[in-house]
Amino acid sequence: MNSVGRVMGIFLIAAGIGHFIFPKPLDSIVPTFLPGDPRFYTYASGIAEILIGLSLLAPLTIKVGSTPLRLIAAWAALALFIAVYPANIKMAIDWSSRPLAEAWMAYARLPLQFGLFYWAWSIIKALKKVS
Repeated sequence: MNSVGRVMGIFLIAAGIGHFIFPKPLDSIVPTFLPGDPRFYTYASGIAEILIGLSLLAPLTIKVGSTPLRLIAAWAALALFIAVYPANIKMAIDWSSRPLAEAWMAYARLPLQFGLFYWAWSIIKALKKVS
């Protein structure tokens, strides 16, 4: 049980670092209804991914109050995946006029995001059992 959430933690850290190495493509999918510079949201979501990822790697003994930090991080991951879903919708709309392979890649991200929701939820359930 001590390994629950660790793979997602590594995944999120890697994704978060990607926001700083390759920010321009991510800037382009920031929804236009958000105020300000898209780069702010690219970096903010990258920081969130790194912090959540690091927290998912924390020992189960580290708690905030009586709640394991890793459980809080799993809830935060679920919230983050939901929060960035509009970017995936924007990407699918924007890429709809691209060649079919690219358009389908953008469309495929929409249902795949539900896999991330489920993954975070399954980590939450597993961590609740051990806390």
